[in-house]
Amino acid sequence: MTLYTSTVRTAPPAPRLWTKAGKSIGFAVGLPIALLIVWGIWGTLAPAKFFPGPLRIAEAFVDTWVGPIFVTDVLPSLARLAVAIVLAIAIGIAAGTLIGLTRWLRELLEPLLEFFRAIPPPVLIPVFVALLGVTDNMKIIVIVFGSLWPVLLNTVEGVRGTDSVMTETARSFSLTRSQRLFRLVLPAASPRIMAGVRQTLSVALIMMVISEMFYSSSGLGFRITFFQRNYLIAEMWSGIVLLGLVGVLLAVVFTIVERRVLRWYHGIKEVERA
Repeated sequence: MTLYTSTVRTAPPAPRLWTKAGKSIGFAVGLPIALLIVWGIWGTLAPAKFFPGPLRIAEAFVDTWVGPIFVTDVLPSLARLAVAIVLAIAIGIAAGTLIGLTRWLRELLEPLLEFFRAIPPPVLIPVFVALLGVTDNMKIIVIVFGSLWPVLLNTVEGVRGTDSVMTETARSFSLTRSQRLFRLVLPAASPRIMAGVRQTLSVALIMMVISEMFYSSSGLGFRITFFQRNYLIAEMWSGIVLLGLVGVLLAVVFTIVERRVLRWYHGIKEVERA
C-alpha cells in the first residue's frame, strides 16, 4: 500500500486577513499621498517655474489629456506599445525556447546575442528610420528590438535550467516532444520567463517614448517633447505623470497575469515559508 501525504494549509483568521490587507493598502496609498502633501507645501512656500505644484499639474493634466489629444496621440501610442509587447514576448519565448533546447544553436548564437544586447537600442533608431521611414512599423520594430532581450535571455536560461532528472523521467514515460515542452520545460522555465517579461514591459515603455521623441509628429513622447520645447512646463509634467500611470497599469496587469501563470510556484513558496 502506498501512502500519500499532503500538506494541508489552513486559511488565516479573517481579522488577520483584513489587517494585512489594510496595511498593504495603507503602504500603497499612504506614501504617494504624503509625497503629494510635501510637494504641495514645497510648491507653495518656494514656487519654481520649472517645478509647478501638484494642483497646477493636475489642472494641466485634465486640460491637456482629457480631449482630442488623447485620441490622436495617446491611444495610437498605447496601441503601438501593446502590439510591440505582444511581439517581443512571443518572439522572445519562441526563440529562447528553441535556443535553450538546442545546444549547438545556443553555442553558435551566444556571441551574436551578447553583441546585439550590448548595443543601446536608441542608437539604432536612425538606422530603422533610414530603412523603414517614419512609420508606425518603424516605431513598433524599435520597441520590439529594445525590449526583446530580457524575455529572450531569461527564457534561454530557464529552459537550460530544466531539471535533468525530471527530463529523463518524462522520457521514460514516453512523453512526446510537445508534451515535454508544454508540460515540463515551459512550466519549469516560467518563473524566469515572467521575470524577463517584467523587465520587457519597463523597457518597452521607455522605447515607446524614445521612438516618438525625435522622428515623429504625434504620440505621447512627441507631445512631451513639444511641451518642453515650448516651455509649457505644467503640460510637460502632466505627460510625465501620464507615463507613470501607464507604467502602473502595466504593472497591475502583469501582477494579475503572473499570479495566474505562476500559481503553482507561489503555492510552493508559501508552503516552504510555513
